[in-house]
Amino acid sequence: MDVNSAFLSWEAVYRLEHLGGTLDLRTIPSAVGGDMAKRHGIILAKSPAAKKYGVRTGESIVEAKRKCPELLLVPPHYGLYERASGALMELLKEYSPQVEPFSIDEAFLDMTGAEALFGEPVEAGNALKDRIRRELGFTVNIGISTNKMLAKMASDFEKPDKVHTLFPEEIEEKMWPMPVRELFLVGQATEKKLAQLGIRTIGQLARTDVGLLHAHLKKHGEVIWEFANGHDVSLVEAEPQDNKGYGNSTTIAFDVTDAQTAKHVLLALSETVAARLRKHGKKAELISVEIKGNDLQTVSHQTLLPAPSDITYEIHQAACRLFDELWDESPIRLLGVRAGRLGDGEARQLNIFDRTDYEKLERLDAALDYIRKRHGQDAVMRASFLDSPIDHMSGGISREKRTVDYTKEKIE
Repeated sequence: MDVNSAFLSWEAVYRLEHLGGTLDLRTIPSAVGGDMAKRHGIILAKSPAAKKYGVRTGESIVEAKRKCPELLLVPPHYGLYERASGALMELLKEYSPQVEPFSIDEAFLDMTGAEALFGEPVEAGNALKDRIRRELGFTVNIGISTNKMLAKMASDFEKPDKVHTLFPEEIEEKMWPMPVRELFLVGQATEKKLAQLGIRTIGQLARTDVGLLHAHLKKHGEVIWEFANGHDVSLVEAEPQDNKGYGNSTTIAFDVTDAQTAKHVLLALSETVAARLRKHGKKAELISVEIKGNDLQTVSHQTLLPAPSDITYEIHQAACRLFDELWDESPIRLLGVRAGRLGDGEARQLNIFDRTDYEKLERLDAALDYIRKRHGQDAVMRASFLDSPIDHMSGGISREKRTVDYTKEKIE
């Protein structure tokens, strides 16, 4: 199940149903786009009418406006998207206990044995998509098959508001003629390598010797060969797998050219990463830092901590050391902090040469977590952020994207 133009659709429905609007954004050239002044100037979702002008998700707002000067842009509203997604997932659970969210606007359902309740697969799919449109106000595509990969491929066929099947016996007719870039897990780099081998369609990939693919693409070549032949043994998993790491990054609204400001940003990122670790009862042994310059080139560096930790101070200190080793003093556009090699909180090995009071730092973090949980994340912050343009809890979805002041928006 895949929501059609999810962010734009959810915004359109909200304006029509809750703000008294009469103009359906889905019927005109429109898009959800970030704020260029804050370096988030890309298209996040576009309407079918905008797509006809060649507007693409992920391209810059400047490029999109060049293609379609009358393009209507609306700001992102992630708080709304999370509520809409939550309502959708709850509805899906009425059809199957095995619902696996694949992203905020996609999910897999295992409906094995549900024919007696909901009818044959296509009948059930049509009933589900029609109910979503009727009750929630937006449209979805539904793909049906015997495994997740084929169902995912089917959901990407003709849109919007459609149900498609892609059963094994339909692969040769429906999937093999498609460009290889349409295959799940084939990105631009893989497409380029396959083109060098003369492979341009999914069918050509399926008929290629898997040994040749392994020689050029290693394990990934074997995976996409299996997919091209319709093979996928992964199960629909209602329970999410444990995180393998916790990370946050932030695009900064100005070029950072001094180490002090950069380390201030790293403190804000360390704050949110460490808080997430503590929330899930995890400690990290590996810390990495990512730097993206204003030339869009990215570099990263990592280190192991002396002991697994969820302490903000310790993670920040490690991030600063990594930054000093990594930064070449060129202007910085984005910074990121990631924690990996997770454990469940093993006891710390004492070191007579380390005078740091880790118990005191843990009590401090616990107090901050409690206050923020009870009174909001802005109830307490480090003094260095009081007059700073840097958000003291940076990373992930920035707060200006979580809500929209509709009094400043023209609702038609």
